[in-house]
Amino acid sequence: MTTVETPEEDTSVALKQPKSTKAKILDVVRWIAILLVVGFAAKTLVTNWGEFWRTLSEVAWESSTLSLLALIAAIMVSTYGWQVMVDDLGKPIGYARGAQICLVGSLGKYVPGSVWAYLLQMELGRKAGLARARIFTGSLIQLGVGVVSALVVSLLAAPAVFSNSPRALWLFVLIPVGLAMLHPRVLTWGTSLVLRILRRPPLDHRLSWSVVGKVFGSSTAAWALQGVHLWLLANSVGTPGFSGFVLCVGAMAVAMTVGTFAFILPSGVGVREVAQVAVLTASGLTVVQATAFAIASRVMFTVADLITAGGAALSARLVTSRV
Repeated sequence: MTTVETPEEDTSVALKQPKSTKAKILDVVRWIAILLVVGFAAKTLVTNWGEFWRTLSEVAWESSTLSLLALIAAIMVSTYGWQVMVDDLGKPIGYARGAQICLVGSLGKYVPGSVWAYLLQMELGRKAGLARARIFTGSLIQLGVGVVSALVVSLLAAPAVFSNSPRALWLFVLIPVGLAMLHPRVLTWGTSLVLRILRRPPLDHRLSWSVVGKVFGSSTAAWALQGVHLWLLANSVGTPGFSGFVLCVGAMAVAMTVGTFAFILPSGVGVREVAQVAVLTASGLTVVQATAFAIASRVMFTVADLITAGGAALSARLVTSRV
């Protein structure tokens, strides 16, 4: 199977060749970019740490620990969908290598303007010997499939989220349109159209039901696990029960998707919390409690992002050292 760009280089050969001055400069730029995004993520932690710690002091440590583990699992599951998509566009890269590119690159979302995450992923992919167009295309398709998945899952939180925002009801009109766009033939055509607009080569093969299904399934599983994360926090003090759990799953799908498109703000700051607070108050929590848990959730997301990105980078390095 060929790729969406020119054939990718053999990294095993490239690593044996001395680096050019340009390559060395690019390495320095990549490290500066990584340090920059980690710095922004750390700033998020420091800014909200006081409120985060006060909130967790009222939550049983078992609940907070399981809540964090649910987030880590959600990130890893979502990464699997990204890796499956990228693997379909060329020679398979494997989960460890794909996780390093996806997770470390995704830290760019903490820099104002979500585009930085995609740019960093492309540069890390290029560093690993993959075409930038391949990384961009994989991320583009996963984003589109993930949004459709989120729209479907958001139906679970419709009573709580959209009762306060009647204008948002038009989103439900997008669900049948989005599902239709998931047909491999239509999704292939739509992706190729976007690539042509960006003056990039179109896809050279049609996407399969298997690949689209895996990406859709991983996104749906990630929303569910993120809902588990929020429910564990709320259930520890507000006892929202099973109905609250269903609302939390739908709320996280809405919150994370809306946060993704609030690209001006770092990691959708502020937008995500609105949906979370709306659902948590509908589950029986006070506005103060709901707001506190929304802030705690944001900090836990940052911690989970740093843990998974660090783990992926270390794992990929260990795998490389053994080759």
